[in-house]
Amino acid sequence: MTKTGKTIKVTLIKSLIGTKQSHRATARGLGLRRINSTAELEDTPAVRGMIKNIYYLVKSEA
Repeated sequence: MTKTGKTIKVTLIKSLIGTKQSHRATARGLGLRRINSTAELEDTPAVRGMIKNIYYLVKSEA
């Protein structure tokens, strides 16, 4: 965790089947493998950019 301790909880809510290969790789990079899998990640600009890239596949909570 970061010094501030801020995290984002990200959940995969849609299937990766039929999506772009780069979007599948982004989901894997976030630690999301199957539908309803959840990852708690550091709140960094890089992570926020990855979430923005696949916004239509995930649900995020602060």
